[in-house]
Order: sequence, then structure tokens, then C-alpha cells
Amino acid sequence: MTKPKNEYVNREISWLHFNERVLQESADKNVPLIERLRFLGIFSNNLDEFFKVRYATVKRIVDAGKSGKSVLGGETAKVLLEEITKNVIQLQAKSGKILQQIENELATERIYIIDETQVNTTQATFVRDYFLRKVNPELITIILNNLAEFPNLKDTAAYLAVRMVLKKEASLNESYDKTQYALIEIPKRLDRFVVLPEENGNNYIMMVDDVIRFCMGQIFTMFDYAEISAHMIKITRDAELDIDNDLSKSFIDKISSSVEHRKISNPVRFVYDKRIKMDTLRFLKEKMNIEETDSVIPGGRYHNRRDYMGFPSLGRKDLQYKKIVPLRVKDFHLDGSILGQIALRDYMIYTPYQSYSYVINFLKEAALDPKVRRIKLTVYRLANDSQVAAALINAAKNGKEVTVQIELQARFDEQANIRYANIFQEEGIRLIFGIPGLKVHTKVCFVEREEQDGLKRYGFISTGNFNESTAKIYTDYTLFTAHDGILKEVNKVFDFFDVPYKINKYKHLIVSPHYTKNVFNRLIDDEIANALVGKPAYIKIKMNSFTSYKMVDKLYEASRAGVKIQLIIRGINCLIPGVEGMSENIEAISVVDKFLEHPRVFIFGNDDDPKIYISSADWMTRNLDYRVEVGCPIYDAEVKQELLDTFEISWNDNIKGRVFSDKHDNAYKDDNKPKLRSQFAVYDYYKKKLED
Repeated sequence: MTKPKNEYVNREISWLHFNERVLQESADKNVPLIERLRFLGIFSNNLDEFFKVRYATVKRIVDAGKSGKSVLGGETAKVLLEEITKNVIQLQAKSGKILQQIENELATERIYIIDETQVNTTQATFVRDYFLRKVNPELITIILNNLAEFPNLKDTAAYLAVRMVLKKEASLNESYDKTQYALIEIPKRLDRFVVLPEENGNNYIMMVDDVIRFCMGQIFTMFDYAEISAHMIKITRDAELDIDNDLSKSFIDKISSSVEHRKISNPVRFVYDKRIKMDTLRFLKEKMNIEETDSVIPGGRYHNRRDYMGFPSLGRKDLQYKKIVPLRVKDFHLDGSILGQIALRDYMIYTPYQSYSYVINFLKEAALDPKVRRIKLTVYRLANDSQVAAALINAAKNGKEVTVQIELQARFDEQANIRYANIFQEEGIRLIFGIPGLKVHTKVCFVEREEQDGLKRYGFISTGNFNESTAKIYTDYTLFTAHDGILKEVNKVFDFFDVPYKINKYKHLIVSPHYTKNVFNRLIDDEIANALVGKPAYIKIKMNSFTSYKMVDKLYEASRAGVKIQLIIRGINCLIPGVEGMSENIEAISVVDKFLEHPRVFIFGNDDDPKIYISSADWMTRNLDYRVEVGCPIYDAEVKQELLDTFEISWNDNIKGRVFSDKHDNAYKDDNKPKLRSQFAVYDYYKKKLED
């Protein structure tokens, strides 16, 4: 069989396809108007992180003089950088048009976003007063002309590049060049949106950038200029951590210094207002040492559109998503003993549709129960004011033996986790900082309780972080269990953190980095064997990302054998479905909607007796080979059925489902079936269960 020219989608390009799906949400009339603006902010924030990490990684390959073809799916790193920049310029232009459309629609709702040229007399008084009280004290303004060294611009901070042309008589002053350049840093702590007083039922909003432009004369009073202009610029810096090998430093100190180094790391993207004067642009690029391999992107008047995530609601509930009330779980009572109920059977919660209070109550009960001897928990990302952390500290104060494995290298949460690590240590909690060369990404909790017939184990395993804030917007499964075999193996995972050279064996759990790939390969092989003898054979998988070429090849093999495969992949997907002779038995969709789809679920037909697992791991090389991850089997019949049902609901989404194909066009699923929006349907599914 001759394979097609392209067997895989490059992961960086696939990520850009994903972010385009986010951008689609900002153009979708099914999404409330203010929420559409917020999706525009998410799109921009995603792009910032992409350049900090993925673009920066590819740029490092180029800077090292390597091609990178073996790790980039066939493209050279230099060609890929050019392709990324081209794609991003197109997406930025598209986002600008969408923003203009949203602003036009906001105007029909009597919400007006105005700039410095549209301010009336009444508003002018308010704006000048606001500038003097709130804005001007926070501004950092630097005159650039005579500086020996260009200032170090902060990563993704917004700056106004100011150009002043002095009047003839002023320019004769030897201390001034005719054209003066300056930078105004807009601090992140300033609200980006300034709500002006309502007038005749009309709402007016002004960007703080335009407040500054309106009041420019109050900043540069010492210059006698004939003309002045201000255009926004920003840079994005490489955010990969370079951890030194100084044995005298603690791991916390090493991570802290690496995070600090980000402030001066190499720039990888420079975005500027395309209406900026060319002499200003040349001046800035020269002073900032912008290189050929940096992504230079002309943009609109405003950057840092991520700030639209915080666009003011103005009390307009009709222009926002209706908040859902998290449901309780049928027959799982929050006002009773959580441990006592788990002792009788397994329960599962699916947040945010169901209440995260089950997790918090479990930990609070364990913290207070005199019979609980020890608690062990993994931490990847915690909420800013974490109830999970509070419960663990409470447990330590009550004399429990509390062990926390905290991942200090959780990207962009390093500082928060360092802060929690210091707090935990002060409270007497035993900390484990992980294993050299491996991130700990698993989400597990283990509790041991002294009971009449000996030690009894309880715990929970999740697909998502133990974070009550993100649990309101990320969809994730959490299994509560007292299954002794599973929990003994969870405890083995904690033993591995302490003694990493000892590799444990597991009967129930699927654990990275030693077993995940092999176990999933065996499960796929079982489906292939069933297909070849005419038995029912299918695989259904829901993940965030799919980038492991080896696992892609394994699914291609299964497809050729006749195994029917359904994939729901929210983000990056390197597999190309529906290609004759390679993947004709594979279908794949992505669901992007109100909540961020985050679960990892793996369903194998097993001759119509499905084997089902939830996991912390996507099928990415890093999750399979370079992280500690845990996949957990589902044994309880009711929980199994819930996972099968909710997978089918997601699969049948023909409002927010997009189809993966070799066209890479993010086309919406159109199957001529009754319209179904899976996230709303899942909530209704659980609501109905409570009524039955």
C-alpha cells in the first residue's frame, strides 16, 4: 500500500487550527455578544502562550543550526517559522474583522466603544479626572533618543510607542532631536476598559490606551511639539525554563531563578500597529535587535486583546451565558459522610455540571476524622485561594501525616506553586518535588483510615487539576473509590516519587512513563484481533491533544484492520482521518463551546464488554514518556454507563462540533440530525437522572 504524501499534521499548525476554532466562537451568533468578546480574548491569550512556548522551541532549533525535520513531522524548523507567521498574520486580520463586527453589534445594544477622537465635553471632564487619579500615577514613560541602552520590555506587556515632531524653534535646542521617541508602559494592574458615565440609556466604554492618548499633552508638557502620535507595540519572550545544574541550590531556588530569567529571555514575536510611521518602526526594530527568525506581525490599533476576557458586563445578563447551578450526584449526599458512601460503591462527578464540593468535602472530612492516619495528594495547579490547600493544612494541624507531591514546573504556575510549597512546609506538610527529568502531571488522592478490621483506603482519581476555580469552566471527571486494588497502586505511585529507581508493577492502573504506551498498544491490538475474526471492534477516545506519531500509526493500523474509531480531540490533532487505505475507519471531531473540554476518556469495545479508563494523560510524547501520569479503570457499572452516555452526547454535537479532515477547514458537523449542543445536553442528562 502506498501511503499518502502527508501522514500527519504538524503539531504547531494543528494548534493554530485549534485556536481558529476558538476564534470561530467569537464570530458565532449562537454565543452571547459579550461572551464573543471574551472568546476573542481567549484566542489572543492562547496565541501569546503559543509564541512563548511552541514558537520559542522551534526558534531554538533554528538558532542551534539544526533542521528539526525528525521532530517536526517532516518540515524544517525555518520553513515552519515562516508558515506559522503567515498563518498568524491571517488569523490576526480575521480577528480584527470579527472585533469590528462585534463592536457594530454592541452599538445596536446601545454599548459604544469610543476612542479619544469621539469624546464629548461631558466625557472629557470625566476622562481627564480619571487619567489624573487612576492612570497617570501608574504610568512609566521613557524618552528613548539619548538612552545608551534600550529598556528591557516586559513579556506581553502593552506599550505605546510615542513619536513627537518638535516645532522648528524647539528643535533648534541642542538637547533635542527634531523627532523624539518615547515608550509608555501600560501596567497590567490598570483596568483596560474604562466605563464612562451612562448617557440617555447609552453605555460608553473607552480603552485605557485611548484615555492616555486623549491626555498625552499632560504627560509631555516639557516638549513643544507640532505633532504627536502613539501606536501600540508588544513583544513576546521565550518562556521555556532553563534550569541550571548548580548542586548547591535547592530545587525551589533553581525554579525561582529560571522563572526570574524569563524577564530577560530572548524575544520571539514583535507585534506593532500597522499604522505606525515607518521611521518609528525602523528605530524600534534596530534598538530592540529584532532578528530574522523573530515573528514580526503587523496588527491593529490595540494589542493584548486577551484583556477582552475581562470585558465589563455592564449588568447585561442577556448578553452573557446564563450561569448554571452545579448539580448534586444522584444518591451521593453532600450532607453525609463522603468516606462512608464511597465505602459502599464508586461515584463519579463531572464538573462543572456537577458540584466540586464533593472533592472539598472529602478532604475536609479526612482532615477532621480522628481515624484517618494519612493523606497523600498530587498538586499541579491550585486555585489562588485554595480550599484544597486549606483542607490539607487543616489535616496537618489535626495530626494527620500529610504528603503533597507538588509540581514546581507547572508552566506559568511556577511562582504560585513555589508560594504554596513554602506555606505547606511551614505547616508541617511533607513535600515531594518530583523526579529529575519527569513532570508529575497525575491527579490522585490517597487516604488511609484505621478501621475495626484494619486499614481501609479511600481516594479519588481525576482527569483535571484539584482547582475549584477552573472546575467552574473546565469539564473533568473525578472518580471516588474505595477499591483496594486501585488504591494500593495509587500508593505505589507515591512510593515511586520517593524511590524512582524502583519500577513498580500495576494490575489496575496505567502509569506513565513506564507502561502507558505498551498498555494502550495492547488494548488496540485486542481490537485489531477482534476485527480480524469478525467480532465487534471499536475504539472511542476523548482527549485534549493527540501528537504522538507512534500512537497515530497504531490507530492507522487499527483502521486498516477494520476497527471503527471515534476521536473527540479539543486541541492539537496530528492524525488525518478518513483517508482511504490509511484511516478510512477513523472519524474525528473537536468540540469548542462555553466550557473548556478537558477530560481524557478511553473506551475499548472488548467484544461488546467495554473496557473504560479515565486518565490525566493525552496521547502526546511528553505525557507518554516524560511525565508521571495515571490512567484508572472504571469498574462500577453505573459509572461506566455515564461515561458511555456522555461520550455519545459529545459525539453527536452538531452545533459546536467541528470535523477534522484533510481539508483542515474547521467545518461544523452537519449530519441532518436534530440539533444537539453537547454541553447543554450533558447538563440536562444529569438533571434528568436526578428526576428519575
